[in-house]
Amino acid sequence: MNIGELLDRSAISLRVSAADDKKKVLAGIAEIAARNFQLDAGEILDALLEREAADSTGVGYGVAVPHARLAGLERMRGVFVRVEQPVDFGSVDDQPVDLFFALFAPKNAGAEHLRALARVSRLLRQAGLREQLRKARTADAIHALLVQEAAARPSAA
Repeated sequence: MNIGELLDRSAISLRVSAADDKKKVLAGIAEIAARNFQLDAGEILDALLEREAADSTGVGYGVAVPHARLAGLERMRGVFVRVEQPVDFGSVDDQPVDLFFALFAPKNAGAEHLRALARVSRLLRQAGLREQLRKARTADAIHALLVQEAAARPSAA
């Protein structure tokens, strides 16, 4: 799975304001996804909220990997968001989240979806990368960091 194919620069936002509200962050992610994937933002938000109701996707270290399967999506896609103020997201380490890498899969996606989740989670466990993502000033810089780091660490799959 190539991060560059998964995440378009236009699906990266560094200035999302969520006022410490989990649903607002997910709504922002849904809006970005809707614009980039030509899908309905309400349906995307509903799918994200349904997944979050099962268990938080906050993986720790200020990172969350919300995800959903979407009708009308042809391939795996991603959205990266950095919020201005960290949000209580019910993470496993009880720390607020400021970095979100949302993954979206076609309804019928199988193991590819799980491999992508594992890959992104492993990537964002790297303290140095998280720090660089927090300091980056542009979507291009975020994209370059993620693609470069992913290429440096080939997946086991």
